Amino acid sequence: MHVSRVFAVSFLAAVALVPPSHAQDYAIGADVSFLGQAEKQGVTFKDNGTPKPGLQILKNHGYNWIRLRIFHTPTELPNNLEYTIGLAKQAKELGFKFLLDFHYADDWADPGKQPIPKAWQGKTHAQLVQAVFEYTRDTIAAFRDAGVLPDMVQPGNEIIHGMLWPDGRLPENWGNFAQLVYAGINGVDAGRGNNPRPKIMIHIDRGADWKATKAFFDRLNSYDIPYDIIGQSYYPWWHGSLNELRQNLEFMAGEYHKDIIVVEAAYNWKPGNYVNKPAPFAESPEGQREFLDELNRVIEETPNGRGKGVFWWEPAVQGPLTVRGFFDDQNNALPVITVFDRITRH
Repeated sequence: MHVSRVFAVSFLAAVALVPPSHAQDYAIGADVSFLGQAEKQGVTFKDNGTPKPGLQILKNHGYNWIRLRIFHTPTELPNNLEYTIGLAKQAKELGFKFLLDFHYADDWADPGKQPIPKAWQGKTHAQLVQAVFEYTRDTIAAFRDAGVLPDMVQPGNEIIHGMLWPDGRLPENWGNFAQLVYAGINGVDAGRGNNPRPKIMIHIDRGADWKATKAFFDRLNSYDIPYDIIGQSYYPWWHGSLNELRQNLEFMAGEYHKDIIVVEAAYNWKPGNYVNKPAPFAESPEGQREFLDELNRVIEETPNGRGKGVFWWEPAVQGPLTVRGFFDDQNNALPVITVFDRITRH
């Protein structure tokens, strides 16, 4: 073999052993909004049979971001301001970066429902805009004062159909919706003080649907809303194939020149979503690991380096959705936890 070819092969082999150059700015994340509740209720998570705090297990396996949702005045869910600040503090102490997900509701806000918080019901549009601004400002200020200012903020969760229905419902009320989003972003700026501005994510749930993505962001961008990141949810049983996700990532990277994060994803480690239809991966511990590995590869291959990360939705979730988490029925870590071990720095 020619000397230059030997060098080239050796060089490529060495490069393959080096962690990705984007390791510092690529988000390997998890939404751990239920983690604090689970551990408070006595759940002990284990890695290779050894009990450890859930956040430490994630950190040990290469995770560098957490996502936490916050509700206005939750009655059934734990995710109020005090609880969320507490989890953020634990994560920041371990070196995690932090994405805050405003639901602007007292309970779940998603494409099928975007309820107005009870405290805001009956307000006019102008009053709602002011309420969103003040609430966001005061919430961000509370995180700032606690020493855990978010690194990124979502003003709204899966807002393909708008938020704060009916005032900001889409497609009927684009003007109202745009003003509500602006109010959230302005609230982030007002609450951060002299600190660097958290990046702003606009989050929809059309990971594998470029046409719906285009329809939403073309219209959103006509309002000159200042944001940094496109966030997409991607659950294959709802949203489509990895190839369709790849097509959308390529479209978004070329069309909008924004960084993109798949900010919600999950897959089952035992049968659940593909009982009566073919599954892209086995619904098994190994199939779950393969799914995340392939999903991450697709994101990393986004053109122009625009694919900036992936977040698993609720690795520590309990109850019926435990099958989408990172832990088995005895709370032992599953193989999926190892996907990013190759870039863990000890």
